Amino acid sequence: MTRTQEIETRLREAFAPSELLVRDDSESHRGHSGFQEGGESHFHVVMRSAEFKDRSRLQSHRAVHAALGADLIGRIHALSLDLGT
Repeated sequence: MTRTQEIETRLREAFAPSELLVRDDSESHRGHSGFQEGGESHFHVVMRSAEFKDRSRLQSHRAVHAALGADLIGRIHALSLDLGT
């Protein structure tokens, strides 16, 4: 399973999102710190879920990191999040 698929699976299980987009932006970071040949080092996630309704931005980001788990977070260099309801 690719990291992209792992991210999608874990987020779907944790948040039952109405919208989920996981984009691998690694190629646009070629030559920068953390770039890995073959990609899957830099990600952008757009997710809409009712789970974020009463959470602050910081609480939402922490919830996503917890859902992804330290093992997966440790294998990626950068993760940008666009979260909402």
